[in-house]
Amino acid sequence: MRALGLIGLVLALVIVGVLVKKQMGGMAGGAPAAADGRAPVSQPRQVQQQFQQSLDAAMQQPRPVPDDAK
Repeated sequence: MRALGLIGLVLALVIVGVLVKKQMGGMAGGAPAAADGRAPVSQPRQVQQQFQQSLDAAMQQPRPVPDDAK
């Protein structure tokens, strides 16, 4: 019974290892492009600034008012 549990654990580790290797192999092909056409950001400060700008832009949009509240 313990042997089955050990075999299952080893099998799960092998599957995870293969998936990780496949995932890492896809990343080695070059820098990934952003979905909206912008270049990917690699600096944490730039990521923070972009997040802050996106948040500020979202906060500037007016909230929709339901018809029954008018």
